[in-house]
Amino acid sequence: MKILGTISVFPILPEPLTRLNELAYNLWWTWSPEAQMLFERIDPALWESTNHNPVKLLHTISPEALDKLSTNDDFLAAQQQVLAKFDAYMNPASTWFSRTHADHAGDIIAYFSAEFGLHESLPIYSGGLGILAGDHCKSASDLGLPFVAVGFLYPQGYFTQRISEDGIQNAYYVKLDFSDLPALPAVDSSGDDIIINVQLPGRDVYAKVWQLQIGRIKMFLLDTDVERNAPADRELSARLYGGDMDIRIAQEVVLGIGGVRALRALGIRPTVWHMNEGHAAFLSLERVRELVTESRLTFYQAQQVVAASSVFTTHTPVPAGNDAFPFDMIERFFRPFWGLIGLDRDGFMNLARWDTPWGERFSMTVLALRFAHFANGVSALHGEVARAMWANMWHDIPLEEVPITHVTNGVHTGTWLAPELADLFDRYFTKPWREEPDLPEVWEDVSRIPDADLWKTHRHLRQKSIEFLRERVAQQWRRHGEAPAKVASAYELFDPDTLTIGFARRFATYKRATLIFRDLEHIHRILFNPERPIQIIFAGKAHPADEPGKELIRRVHELSQTPEFSGRIIFVENYDINVARHLVQGVDLWLNNPRRPNEASGTSGQKAALNGVPNLSVLDGWWDEGFNEANGWAIGEAREYKNESVQDDADAASLYNLLEDEISHLFYDQFEKEVPERWIGVMKESIRSCAPVFSMSRQVKGYTNMLYLPAANAGRHLSDTSFAAARNLASWKERVYSQWPQVRISADKPGVESVTAGSILDMDAKLYLGALIPEDVQIEIVWGWRKENGLSNIHIIPMSLESALPGDLLRYHGKIQFDASGRFGVGIRVIPANADFSGKHEMGLVKWA
Repeated sequence: MKILGTISVFPILPEPLTRLNELAYNLWWTWSPEAQMLFERIDPALWESTNHNPVKLLHTISPEALDKLSTNDDFLAAQQQVLAKFDAYMNPASTWFSRTHADHAGDIIAYFSAEFGLHESLPIYSGGLGILAGDHCKSASDLGLPFVAVGFLYPQGYFTQRISEDGIQNAYYVKLDFSDLPALPAVDSSGDDIIINVQLPGRDVYAKVWQLQIGRIKMFLLDTDVERNAPADRELSARLYGGDMDIRIAQEVVLGIGGVRALRALGIRPTVWHMNEGHAAFLSLERVRELVTESRLTFYQAQQVVAASSVFTTHTPVPAGNDAFPFDMIERFFRPFWGLIGLDRDGFMNLARWDTPWGERFSMTVLALRFAHFANGVSALHGEVARAMWANMWHDIPLEEVPITHVTNGVHTGTWLAPELADLFDRYFTKPWREEPDLPEVWEDVSRIPDADLWKTHRHLRQKSIEFLRERVAQQWRRHGEAPAKVASAYELFDPDTLTIGFARRFATYKRATLIFRDLEHIHRILFNPERPIQIIFAGKAHPADEPGKELIRRVHELSQTPEFSGRIIFVENYDINVARHLVQGVDLWLNNPRRPNEASGTSGQKAALNGVPNLSVLDGWWDEGFNEANGWAIGEAREYKNESVQDDADAASLYNLLEDEISHLFYDQFEKEVPERWIGVMKESIRSCAPVFSMSRQVKGYTNMLYLPAANAGRHLSDTSFAAARNLASWKERVYSQWPQVRISADKPGVESVTAGSILDMDAKLYLGALIPEDVQIEIVWGWRKENGLSNIHIIPMSLESALPGDLLRYHGKIQFDASGRFGVGIRVIPANADFSGKHEMGLVKWA
């Protein structure tokens, strides 16, 4: 999978420094503090002004300065140390994947995402989805997965946020100079730039393919700003999440269909295709088209192959967050396409037909679920929410069995851990922790770190964070034209010894950024308590079209400017990876109060916990799994409320009580040693309990074992021998679908509703199969304990064929042996069964007695 690249854009460096180009063009440096310090040494001021971009740094610095560096023995020695680490990383003796899954060395996993958050100098991300995708790629590299990523290289990226004097968010777009990015044109075997095309209404649109190196893996990004496109199409990929619905669907056609074509042009043939959200779901249709036109499969045969080898991750727990397009728009974009895959208009629309609050639409999530037999949410609670949201795709199947599992999100340890803390871990941990930070036993050694050392390190990080925000606020006030005295006062904002809360995330309404201000008098008393004061740092962007989200920003800014709250609240503008890094490493407490259960996962709190910053959070997303009563605090209760106002009142009261009665006392309780011992205990437990479990290393291993490898095996099996298994499976399914209306099943109700532990219940069922045969089906007892909202702890027990009965009936028998006492519910069902299924419910057929 060797990809050639041009070096014509590399900065010209003196001979001793030439390998700096190699470092700058491999984003390994984004999680190597030593590499970043090396680049900073070249010119600290220039490093800051380029937003920590080593490529731009090397392009900008004067030849005289480089010549001087090339004879600086100290710099050359530091460079050699960094290069030694880089070479060891790039050429390992083995990796987790090679040691654990050597039999899958020939596989390739293709990961499609609309955004990737890799570093602040590459603004092709908007928030959590992109940060997660970037971290996923970095851990795929660390663990040695055979992995490529596909996305967009947006020329204008996501917007730069500027907050006006009156708190209004303004969005500015700055065109990126690709020559200053760690991106090279992807080229073919002849050395020509790879340009692919897709069909949009009335024209072809072309996209250039760019290549990034992320440690050991490659990322390929599409850009439609090429000469042969019309001016409007050159702007098609200009902005992330910009434009109207026409722009949105066009971008998703380019990402999904164009992304597949880009990989083909590069000679890359993935065995597993991962759609990170529904934005890339059109890739499935392109794969079907290839199989129909090139391998002469029918549409339905091709669908078996595509679905068996595809993974889909849903991140959105609210219907409005899932892309769904009107049918007339789909018709404009795909009228020439559906004939190529053997479908008519209705057949094509039915692939993703879904009822929404706005009427029937073509849902990208439904399309992805139809073409991915391996699907997941991003936390345990979100898995439950996702199964409930999409349950109607599998009629009459218990929610627990809806085939959407979960892999809880994590964060990339090397990217988000403060280097100062990493040094502490190196000093006191007795086991290696960097290569596989998901191993829990490694983190038990956090108890070996002396309290004084951990507190000294944390205070240093808090000081850095406050100095950073002071500089950001000063810059903002200069831009507003404030007087020199006002600007100077920015450098005195916030007390480094005061309990500091961080709240930084996308300003969507469900995240309730202003919940803490629900009772202004009460929160004022808390923040200005003379013995236990508290200060809060806010940061975050609202989507440019999200007026309610922008109003939340305006409200926070307004409060920060009032005399009543001056000096206790700060809003830091232009939230990005750099701001996030300073906050999660440097505040004392991380606040998260979404409206449960709308937070799919959330990862900012995981980053904070990794750095010993305890969470104060609603039991939603990852914190519903992570909270153990000793590593932070839970706001409110893990339940639903009759309306939002009641929920807000309850959660705000809980938040105030925790801050007043527990958290502030614990933080300021320093005793004789001048360190808050009990607070440090919470910090250590936060690291010990969260660092391994919510690491991206654990997440990527989970994807590999639960999703990637099963998909690789299933796809390979259906593709072998000229797709013989796929052809047979499709034919078998078509037969079962046609005969299913004839199937009937009956059973007598059990004579009891309550049982005692150890009791046994025998059950019989009568089945009529019509033209089907017993080998086509599975008959099961489904039982669980009765709860107010249905059955819980569902058990599935296969029944066995006992005898034939008159009238072509078959008698099946099974029994339940109860291991506890209580009221139970039970049903008997028949479902299709085939050894080539990826999951037992992939046909969505079931009949109950």
